Amino acid sequence: MTDRLTGRLVIATHNAGKLAEFRDLTAPYQLDLVSAGELELPEPEETGMSFEENAALKALAAARASGHNALADDSGLCVEALGGEPGIYSARWAGSDRNFARAMRNVDELLSTKGVTGEAGRRAYFVAVLCLAHPDGSTELFRGEVHGTLVWPPRGNKGFGYDPMFRPDGYHETFGEMPAEAKHGWTSGSEALSHRARAFKLFAERKLGLPG
Repeated sequence: MTDRLTGRLVIATHNAGKLAEFRDLTAPYQLDLVSAGELELPEPEETGMSFEENAALKALAAARASGHNALADDSGLCVEALGGEPGIYSARWAGSDRNFARAMRNVDELLSTKGVTGEAGRRAYFVAVLCLAHPDGSTELFRGEVHGTLVWPPRGNKGFGYDPMFRPDGYHETFGEMPAEAKHGWTSGSEALSHRARAFKLFAERKLGLPG
């Protein structure tokens, strides 16, 4: 681990669900956490063509506007039978009103239109890329993935986004049914489960030190 972070860290999001997940993840650390939304920072347009590019856009905008280190996440659901869609456009599929019930229905309907039946055809994976940006413009990237199967109808009301329709490999519950500790928690000797937790664990190893 090098350059351990302390003090204020801006989470470059206006998404309450995503902020809640970051609060869970950062709970073991002594950080002064604040969101871009709480600071009323403008949201940059996500013009990147990859998770990495979009995460960097958001983190750099927050770091420069706030004068503090900023951590941004760009994440999405990649459905194999849909050629990786919605991918980096996962949030946009939910529309400006963030209606993920509609977005999940659209995914299921597209799979049905393609004649996809059975679990083997409903393989998908979540990707999360974290970008830590410093006010001087330097950045560091951390990527996590988790693979699983899409279920229908969605199950559970925990988490956010596409969580209720995603069942990770090796589990019977969807992310929408799992408590936060099961989805995000880990110890120094265990593996994180969710895509965001896996990316965050890489970040923590490098910048924070893992919890014991």
